[in-house]
Amino acid sequence: MNDCIFCKILKKEIPSAKIYENDKIYAFLDINPVNPGHTLVVPKKHYEHLEDIPDELLAELITAVKKITAAVKEALGTDNFNLGLNNGRLAGQLVPHVHFHIIPRFEKDGYKHWEGKPYKEGQMEQVQKSIAKYLE
Repeated sequence: MNDCIFCKILKKEIPSAKIYENDKIYAFLDINPVNPGHTLVVPKKHYEHLEDIPDELLAELITAVKKITAAVKEALGTDNFNLGLNNGRLAGQLVPHVHFHIIPRFEKDGYKHWEGKPYKEGQMEQVQKSIAKYLE
């Protein structure tokens, strides 16, 4: 583990409001929530980016996210939530340790989703081909 704040939480150097833990995964309430119940789910081993996590651990992580999401929804009385993962600084990742955000949503909570931008002429096909060649 290194100096990241989540690693310090995992080493119990910094307190957290733990809501779930197993041998590989830890979940706790965000200290600056979008809405009450905003939960962070992290692997205990430090990985900075999603693509760094071994597939087996990622499967366990998303299974835990699903279980925790069900509990958050039930506890807060909502069927609505956003699930997010900011991967990299430019994507809004403030802590360089992979973490999923479970954000419960409520009527008129003021949280807005980002707006899309249409592709320019021919751009969609160009981007599609560029990505697809790495998946062959």
